[in-house]
Amino acid sequence: MKLWRNLYLLISSLLSLSCSMSSPKGVKAVENFDLNQYLGLWYEIARLDNRFECGLERVTANYMLNPDGSVKVINRGFLPELHQWRKSIGKAKFIGSPKKGSLKVSFFWPFYGGYHVIALHPEYRYALVAGPSRNYLWLLSRTPRLETAETESLLNLARELNFPVDKLIWVNQDE
Repeated sequence: MKLWRNLYLLISSLLSLSCSMSSPKGVKAVENFDLNQYLGLWYEIARLDNRFECGLERVTANYMLNPDGSVKVINRGFLPELHQWRKSIGKAKFIGSPKKGSLKVSFFWPFYGGYHVIALHPEYRYALVAGPSRNYLWLLSRTPRLETAETESLLNLARELNFPVDKLIWVNQDE
């Protein structure tokens, strides 16, 4: 009986994790999102630390359109202690309208997590991305460095939305 209860709790937990696609309360994804402009290579400037990127430097994300309309995601980062590159390949799909910057991303099917573009430069030069909770935040740029004024603007928005910006990890992009 205890085995069934534990199995039920495990499955329930996994299912709830796989469904955590909504944005944090009070955080809204950008409107008038253009996937074609968003596709391509992005550099990770800063992030809230998470277990799947722990210790990684020179992190990039590359987004490519799949024939079925979904997005292929290739995340890549360098682990200096082991002198090796790590790569994860995932798939993203829009949660609702493709004109809204809310997607669900999976690196381990059938589990998806929310990916919400909450700030975006008009020419898609930088982006602020939130996950399903305030424990996930990324500052992304088309270049390995972001101007100070742009960085401050994104940090101010993240603060206003109650993200713990003091815990951000600044990603080394030097080779």
